[in-house]
Order: sequence, then C-alpha cells, then structure tokens
Amino acid sequence: MSSFSKKAAVLLLAAVAGCISVSAFAAKATAKEPAAQKVSILGGKFTFTLPKGFTVTALPGGDAASGTAGATGTMYTNATSKTVVIVAENTIPGGVTVKDNDTEFLDAALVQFIEKQSQALPDFNKLSEKSMSQRGAGLGLRQVDSTATQGGGPTLDTTLLTASGTRTALVQVVSRASDKVGHEALVKQILAEK
Repeated sequence: MSSFSKKAAVLLLAAVAGCISVSAFAAKATAKEPAAQKVSILGGKFTFTLPKGFTVTALPGGDAASGTAGATGTMYTNATSKTVVIVAENTIPGGVTVKDNDTEFLDAALVQFIEKQSQALPDFNKLSEKSMSQRGAGLGLRQVDSTATQGGGPTLDTTLLTASGTRTALVQVVSRASDKVGHEALVKQILAEK
C-alpha cells in the first residue's frame, strides 16, 4: 500500500471518527413527521433518499489542528425507530485525486476504519465486510457490518466507505439491535438507489 493511501485513509477515518463520536441516540426530534430527504455526496455521485421521519443535525466541521480541515458531516435521526444515519465527507490531503473505484485507497480505508472502531468501542464485533461497485459510473464502495454498544444499548451498524476525485465519504447506519429487519431494509434502500 502506498504511503499516500495510508495517510489518506488515516485522515478520512480521523474526520469520520470525530463525526461518529456524537452519541447517536442523544439527538431529539425537532419536528413532527419530517418529509423524505434526498442525500447527495461526492458531487452527486452517491445519492439516496431517506424515508420520512428523519430529522437533520449538522455535525461540527473538521479543523486544521486535528488534521481534519475540510471534513463535514450530517446526522439524520429517526426518534421513532431510534435509527441514526451519519454522512461525512473529507478532502483528501495533498491535493491528490483518486479514481472512482480506487481499490488500494478503499481497502486501506476499510482496514483503518475497522481498527479505529475496535479501539473506540470495547465490544465492537465485525460481522462481515464487502467490496462493491455501483452508482452507474462504477463508484467503488466498501461495506462493513458490525455490532457494538452505543447510546446506552446494543446496536447494529452498517458503514459504507467511498471516494472520488479529491473527496472521501462515509455513510453509517446505526439501529437498535432488535430492529434487524428495519436496519437491513434501510441499508438496502441506500444501496439500491442510483
């Protein structure tokens, strides 16, 4: 793995870890029955629609001191199902550009993400990981499914990692462990949209 890929993966994960450190179940709904919401990242290369019921909270941006300048994130929370979707993007350092399906970069990002989650969550348990390409233009994705205790209870987590051009992105779906059917349906909806 190139030195660039290692550094880029670490910075992606640092930015994302800052976004994910927000207690997923601490957010409170601010409106009744919010409408379905279209989410677009990587300049529109990855888009999906969240069903109605999710409220939006902007996450704090990254900063130069922590090496996460350029990182942005949004948390979508469904108070009824207690499901959280975190979407984060960051700029790849050094002005480097990656392909839409950069296997080396995505594989390194996945390994680093799993390591960081294992360190941050004492009972993190990776269930599976997948490599895929989709979104019409062949955008590469890495998916890791896991369990952990977050927000005071057991959770199911699915994280999607991707990159294109000068940006990296992550989509993380966090659901109650008891809502396996709802969790899988939401992940399927996110992955099915093109």
